[in-house]
Amino acid sequence: MAGLLLVPALLPGGSALGSAQPFPLPVEPLPLEPLQAVPMAMTDEAFAAVLAGDELPAFEQACQESARFDLPERLRQMRERLLELRPAPQPFDVVITNANALISCRAPEAALTVLDRYGPAAGTERQQWLIQQWRAANAGLNHRRAAEALRRLAAGDLASLEFTPLPMRRQEDGSLETRPALDVLADHLAVQGHQQEAAALLLAGRLPGRVAAQRLQRAALVLETMPIAERNRLLDMALDQAAAAAAWGLAAELLDLQASLQQAAGTDSSASEARRLRLSQRIDDAYAEWLLRRNDPAERVRAEQLERALRSPRSGGGHTPTPSPAVPLPSPPAP
Repeated sequence: MAGLLLVPALLPGGSALGSAQPFPLPVEPLPLEPLQAVPMAMTDEAFAAVLAGDELPAFEQACQESARFDLPERLRQMRERLLELRPAPQPFDVVITNANALISCRAPEAALTVLDRYGPAAGTERQQWLIQQWRAANAGLNHRRAAEALRRLAAGDLASLEFTPLPMRRQEDGSLETRPALDVLADHLAVQGHQQEAAALLLAGRLPGRVAAQRLQRAALVLETMPIAERNRLLDMALDQAAAAAAWGLAAELLDLQASLQQAAGTDSSASEARRLRLSQRIDDAYAEWLLRRNDPAERVRAEQLERALRSPRSGGGHTPTPSPAVPLPSPPAP
């Protein structure tokens, strides 16, 4: 059927309804949303050309693509080729690029093998080589090698790692997410069971405010066998730093942690809970206040008020965002 024939409606007796005419067809087609190209892996021919070549950047790109599309056979072939493609000795840039490609090919141990073939010069070259060693060890969850690389990077001054950013991952906007090497090394040490060393490293940091509060919090968590009084002291120091930075959300988190640790140790948590309650009222944290009051018979009326407010999205503390005031409100006092 070539097309739809529009027939005028007929009245009883066969006459047309008025002078009805067929609906006109649109002169131009309706605009369609452009189709988004579906990403696809390179063809077998293109992959074979990369594998037969010797261009390391092409290998790295192919490794990233094969990892993204989860093509284990291609990854295996490229790993084997990369290990024999540039035998030692090679210039520094070639060694680093080769290691990069192997990390992208999910072969971090092979990347360490390539890096171990090279003896870097002192200075910037050695720093880059050690960071690349850390990247490979970290990718392979080799915490011992990762920690060793960062210790060597510190050159005897572990506190200096606070100012050494390490690349963690590429974000969607193309920017690189980093973390201070000091915090990363503390994580590697803690995973290996070196809690005392990890905590000492965290406490060696010099930056104040939110960063210091987070490190003190982490130290209190890592030191599981430390007496509760010492862990309380660390958390009190963290609270001072959070208050100095007006980081009230972090302060609330610290007070929750302090009360939780005190309860787990069988000690009195009432002081921490009272501070948390005062802070929740000042920062309009209705949910936290309700949690603290709901089991107290003397606070039944207030708990019911808070529960009603939490159910109403537009009440204070409800789940609808509160419009920003035209004039900034003063910061609440320290908890």
